[in-house]
Amino acid sequence: MNTAEHDKALQNFRAIADAIATLFFPHAEVVLHDLRTQTVDYIANNLSKRAIGDDSALEDLLSDDVSEVNIGPYEKLNWDGQKIRSLSTVLRDTQDRPLAVLCINLNISLFENAKAALDLFLSPSKLIPQPDALFRDDWQERINTFLHAWMRERQLSLNLLTRDHKRELVLALHAEGAFKGKSASNYVANVLGMGRATVYKHLKELKG
Repeated sequence: MNTAEHDKALQNFRAIADAIATLFFPHAEVVLHDLRTQTVDYIANNLSKRAIGDDSALEDLLSDDVSEVNIGPYEKLNWDGQKIRSLSTVLRDTQDRPLAVLCINLNISLFENAKAALDLFLSPSKLIPQPDALFRDDWQERINTFLHAWMRERQLSLNLLTRDHKRELVLALHAEGAFKGKSASNYVANVLGMGRATVYKHLKELKG
């Protein structure tokens, strides 16, 4: 590959670097290493405080017997102490010779902090069993439990229920004694997006 072709290829790689950095902004940095000069050729969304022209120290990737395409992901520590997850891709010319290396560096510290906060918030260690005095007659809880178990068995969700599904579900709920609770018919109608008259119609069919 001559110099003009090499420069054209690098120009395309810079555009790819910009696209990736833009998509994951502000959390991703993309560094393009030119294996011909063994220097940093381009940096999109600089997070590492590296500079264009810095030494790449990637001499091992110049040999023709290098078979790696994607190297990683692996973790490293950034200058500010934050964790970076990186993936390096070896880019080749038309003769399959290593031409450049594109390194995507994703700052995962924000995601780790968010995960820690969610784990703490959702931790079951602070929960106590449902108090019998409050939940002994919780017909809504029983309807919800049965309803979602019924849909899970059929790999359905509320927004996928057809008219026939809803009729079948009303009949199944009746068999479970769900309509013994006061206002249960209204509740089921609201949850299933049906008219109360339709629920009564299905229940009347059972009596008939």
